[in-house]
Amino acid sequence: MFRLAAVALLLAAPALAQSVAPPSIPEVDAPELAKLGAAAVGVRTLTLVNKDQPDVLATDPKTGVVPRHDRVLKVDIFYPAQASKAARVTYRAAMTAEPPLPPVAFSVPGIAVENAKPAPGRYPLVVLSHGYGNVTAALSWLTENLASKGYVVAAIRHDDPDIADRAKFVGPLVNRPRDIAFVAASLQKQLPDLIDPTRTALIGYSMGGYGVLTVAGAAIDPVGMLAKGVPGGELVTLAKNPATLQVAGLKAVVAISPFGGNGLDIWGSDGLAGVSVPLLFIAGNRDKVVGYDKGAAGFFAATPRADRYLLTFREAGHSIGLNPAPPEMTSTLWDFDWFEDAVWRKRRVNAINQHFITAFLARTLKGEAAMGTYLDVPVVSSDDGVWPVTPGAADAVPRYAGYSPGTGGVTVWKGFLKGHATGLELRHAAPGQTLTRSAE
Repeated sequence: MFRLAAVALLLAAPALAQSVAPPSIPEVDAPELAKLGAAAVGVRTLTLVNKDQPDVLATDPKTGVVPRHDRVLKVDIFYPAQASKAARVTYRAAMTAEPPLPPVAFSVPGIAVENAKPAPGRYPLVVLSHGYGNVTAALSWLTENLASKGYVVAAIRHDDPDIADRAKFVGPLVNRPRDIAFVAASLQKQLPDLIDPTRTALIGYSMGGYGVLTVAGAAIDPVGMLAKGVPGGELVTLAKNPATLQVAGLKAVVAISPFGGNGLDIWGSDGLAGVSVPLLFIAGNRDKVVGYDKGAAGFFAATPRADRYLLTFREAGHSIGLNPAPPEMTSTLWDFDWFEDAVWRKRRVNAINQHFITAFLARTLKGEAAMGTYLDVPVVSSDDGVWPVTPGAADAVPRYAGYSPGTGGVTVWKGFLKGHATGLELRHAAPGQTLTRSAE
């Protein structure tokens, strides 16, 4: 039985009819594995309290003393549920606007039912960490989609400080990995009837990418610029006590546009070598926020102990981790750029990510070896894939033939539609394989 002391999620039945589809439902050109799974989706919110944590944003400016406090975290839990005719939720949240404007409120239609009865079974746990200044409502493309496929997804509301106030940047640096490790351990213990604690994955976007990599074993450089700049040496303390961040049953990590490199080098020259769990990096090679060569591509090269993949959206920037822009976020370029890429259609990005994350988690958390055929693509560049057709042959493939089999001379990536596998690269490196340069 799902025994939760649920706290009100920022959900409500839609006051107005929504003109857009829920982001968790892919469009018609999506690759094969992007589609929703067989399960209905439920959603609840828990409040967790991580006691006696450093509050670096409340540091005494005169003494430099960092006070302690109980850090309160709300966590949105998405889970496989029994079918229900109840109304689907609408997520409501707000994000920082261009200063000096106030935050902009927005809503997102969902497929989940609040407090729905869980489907029988124990499921792998996926802990999701959003980007700096983001909100969980902006990641429903992934939370609901994975829950429908048999995962319990715990999306943490990190309650970041105002992203426009650079002096507060140290808060997420200290809090993010601590939050992730604490939530994972807490849920593994508190939800034994719903979660299989031996099968856990972490997914992080941007600042969340830094968090999940650090929790997975990336060692913070205690003498690095960022560590030395945090009040009270709190990041140095974290660097010297990595055991406090260990997550039991960790089987996989997905880092989307991860923060940590691009000249900041939070893990130093070799800290990433501590990561040994399977990794999936996802990034745009024109990411001006966290970098690419010294961001995801560099991290891909610097994790030799891990079986890892690097999925690259060519010409894409940083904003590949969130939903399509809600209508309320399309009035100013600042609001729009939280969500949308300058080149790629966002629903297309979401669908490709759903496809590959589905294959990656199914193989690493569920032991579905056959999913490897979607990951181990026949050509690194999707543009190089071919689908030969012999006119008049019995097996001739019409133009709109369905998903590529990725075999029999067809090198279009498996699961992609003919003519719809372009602009991507997918690289793989096995444990022990050392790379000497970035993947670009």
